[in-house]
Amino acid sequence: MAGHGEAEVRKFVKTSLAVFSTLLVLTLVTVGISYLHLETPAAIAVGLVVATVKASLVALFFMHLI
Repeated sequence: MAGHGEAEVRKFVKTSLAVFSTLLVLTLVTVGISYLHLETPAAIAVGLVVATVKASLVALFFMHLI
């Protein structure tokens, strides 16, 4: 990030850590869903929603699409 100010770098690091933390929590939610013993279609639907949110976060922030 050559040529960027210190404030901009700090903001980028803060945002990256927030996204990473959110992904970590959503991964734990995915594991927790497996222990709920939902019906198969419901478990798949909830899992897909969580996976879609995680994929969106990765694409938007770590692939710089935002």
